[in-house]
Amino acid sequence: MKYPWIDEFLMAKPGVTKDLQEEWNWIRYKIDEKMFAAICRDDDNVPVYITLKLEPLEGEFLRRQFEDIIPGYYMNKVHWNSVKADGCVPDDILETMLEKAYQLVLRSLSKKRQKEILSNGKCEV
Repeated sequence: MKYPWIDEFLMAKPGVTKDLQEEWNWIRYKIDEKMFAAICRDDDNVPVYITLKLEPLEGEFLRRQFEDIIPGYYMNKVHWNSVKADGCVPDDILETMLEKAYQLVLRSLSKKRQKEILSNGKCEV
């Protein structure tokens, strides 16, 4: 995979957990059980796609800009986008996409839960 930094990048974010959905062989990244990104692997555990959630208009815009960004693989084609794991999307673009996916799902949680996640491990003054 061209993007070996993804796991470390995502796991450093507050509140993120990951699991393996064995039936699909996907490594899923979630906040409070809400998935925002996944690494989709083939039968040999080789990453094929990085799938992530984006605002519909932004996803559509990026798909027009990069041939290696396609509608979500096995996902809702409006809200999800997949980046070819061996494609030519620049790291900074993919990093921004992953950050936006994280923020999108984080913002979908209650304000109270967002505060808990973002202040976890920090001392209140």
